[in-house]
Parts: sequence; structure tokens; C-alpha cells
Amino acid sequence: MTTAKPSFWNPAETARPEGDARLRAPSAQRNRDAILAVLRDVLPANGLVLEIASGSGEHALRFAQALPSLTFQPSDPSPDARASIAAWSAESGLANILPPIEIDASGDAWPALAPAAILCINMIHIAPWKATEGLFRHAGAMLAGGAPLCLYGPFRRPGRELEPGNLAFDESLRSRNPGWGLRDLGAVTALAQVSGFGAPDIVEMPANNLSVIFRKR
Repeated sequence: MTTAKPSFWNPAETARPEGDARLRAPSAQRNRDAILAVLRDVLPANGLVLEIASGSGEHALRFAQALPSLTFQPSDPSPDARASIAAWSAESGLANILPPIEIDASGDAWPALAPAAILCINMIHIAPWKATEGLFRHAGAMLAGGAPLCLYGPFRRPGRELEPGNLAFDESLRSRNPGWGLRDLGAVTALAQVSGFGAPDIVEMPANNLSVIFRKR
């Protein structure tokens, strides 16, 4: 018996013309180049980059275009998201973006991969905490020493009040699902350390977001 997997992207924030499998996420259009600028300094020169919760696929497409020496493996638990990723990839003709695969971040079993890096953009606040636990558990088992796990999104930061926009966003998420909401960066860092990662490098991003880069010890 197959159990439907939860989606860790927000369909309400995407658009798709009738008859077109490609989803379009305005937030991805806004932030992809800023994230890419960080990744250029973080990702290895070559190897496989696994993206968890790829959503519409627009991030993976942009990164594959810009970083041709890397191979990108997008994934998502949602069939609609995987169809969108596949459609964007087919239109691009890029050889360094692989067909999307189904991965539930909170699940016990992930595919047997040996990525050189793992990306996770705007997932952990739109998913139950067990998805974050699964992400770090599996990333810790997959990644070699020194390899990066790169997160992007809004966070709660110890000793700092949430910015008004992030506070409103957090309240909106929790009203939709009590298990969602902006994660405390201290709690995420503690989970990372238990999973074999060192202290994060933190890069301030536009619109009160952060890029948070953990490296496997």
C-alpha cells in the first residue's frame, strides 16, 4: 500500500498556466540569484548536488545553468512538483540536471546516493520538525567530511526579535499548521551537531532570510 507523501512547498505561492506542467514560484524568481552567489563560494568544483524539497524546480534549473561542472539531483515528495521539475528540465535541455526523484525528508529510507553537497531551500519552516530531523540524520550519513549542507530561509535567532515581516509570516504558517513555523537557529544548530556537523557559516540574505551552511565534521 502506498502512502501519499506530504508536500514541503507551498502550492498557494505558485502559478501554472493551464496545460503546462511547469510551476512558477515568484519567491524562487526573486531569490535564486542571491542564493547562487552564495553557492558559488560554497559548493565543490564538481560532483553531485542533491536538492531536498525542490518545489517548482526553478532553483535547480538556475543552478544547473550557472554551474555546469556540477550535476544536480532535484527531489520532492509531491508528484506535481516532480512533474514541474521534469518539465523545466526537459525544456532547458541541460545535461547536468537529473530526473527528479521522490524523497520524503522525514522518511526512514532515502535513495543510496553519495552527494558532494546537499541543498535545502525554504523547507524546514513549511514542514514538521521531523522533516528537519530527517534532513540532518540522512545528510550526516551521506556526506563526507568537509562537505556542505546548505539551508536557506527565514529563522528565529537567539537574542533577537523577529522582524515584522517574518513575525507575520510565522503566525501565518502556524495558523495553517501548528507543526510549521520559523525554526530557532540555535535548535537547528544543536541538531546539526548531533548529526556530525560543525558550527554554521551564516550569510545575511535579502528580505530577512539567511543562508546557513553546515559542514560535515
